[in-house]
Amino acid sequence: MEGRFMKVDVKDTAGKAKGLAGEFKEFISRGNVVDMAVGIIVGSAFTSIVNSLVKDLITPFIAWIIGDTDFTSMALTLVPASGEDPGIAIAYGNFIQQVVNFLIIAFVVFFMVKLMNTFRRKKEEEPAPAPEPPAPAPELEVLREIRDILEKSAEK
Repeated sequence: MEGRFMKVDVKDTAGKAKGLAGEFKEFISRGNVVDMAVGIIVGSAFTSIVNSLVKDLITPFIAWIIGDTDFTSMALTLVPASGEDPGIAIAYGNFIQQVVNFLIIAFVVFFMVKLMNTFRRKKEEEPAPAPEPPAPAPELEVLREIRDILEKSAEK
């Protein structure tokens, strides 16, 4: 061990040193990497669905109830624009708009997860069909026959 670092020799099962390509192949072939990739792809598709739900359905409904929900035009002008100089302004309305969008999206995702958990719980609570009792062992059948024969002979 030199200094603070220790050299580690990575070897495969045959004892040969692996190259960068071999290590990458091993890393990428693990199941959790594939699961993560699928999760990212599905998550990005789900993001567009949630964004559309918020932008096209929920935000207009909120605007109908409380008025305009677009805060992006709000700004504090520090230096007014003059000629070709654009001026300086603190656009705090953009920040407020992003916070409102985040809260709406967070609420929608929360509601969807809560709804899915409710359905999952109902599905888990459904009683499973009662399992049929196992067939009795052949020895038990023979003992039952003997019992029945003894009961009949005792009645006579």
